[in-house]
Amino acid sequence: MSVLILGLMLFLGLHSLRILADGWRAGQIQRLGLKRWKGLYSLFAIIGFVLICWGFALARQHPVLLYVPPMWLRHLNALFTLVAFVLFFAARVPRNHFKARLHHPQVLAVKVWAFGHLLATGMLHDVVLFGAFLLWAMALFAASRRRDRRDGTTYPPGTLKGDVLTVVIGLVAWVIFALWLHRWLIGVNPMA
Repeated sequence: MSVLILGLMLFLGLHSLRILADGWRAGQIQRLGLKRWKGLYSLFAIIGFVLICWGFALARQHPVLLYVPPMWLRHLNALFTLVAFVLFFAARVPRNHFKARLHHPQVLAVKVWAFGHLLATGMLHDVVLFGAFLLWAMALFAASRRRDRRDGTTYPPGTLKGDVLTVVIGLVAWVIFALWLHRWLIGVNPMA
């Protein structure tokens, strides 16, 4: 469990700099230059992500059951994950109403994904992983919305084309992940 926690601290800590130390972050970007900052940031983010994956795999070898969720929550989690995929791509597809209205759909995608997985799983390692991501996403979303209001940030209006493209890409990616990649990467069939 310690490797998982270390990975979460590194990955989520790094991704919390805009919340906790935005001035320090801006100073480092100015001191190092944007390219060098992005390179170092990416390197440490990848290390954190690898530690999370490795630590989660290690923790799964010594499961500690905290609660047994009802089976229907696993199916509900599939719906939560579909919504998360659509929100994830809403952050990337230009001019969609999701981004225009929600402003930070990728952070909301993490919230929905983590919440759904907390409902559907009951092992300690699941609660540590998904609980950490849920708390982080809640804090980041609130901080990001405050920053938008403070800075007067506006987002381009959405279009029907952007909405359709967002939903179609999200749905296709979700189907591919749910039917094939989740079992291959995680070792769990989410549709069983």
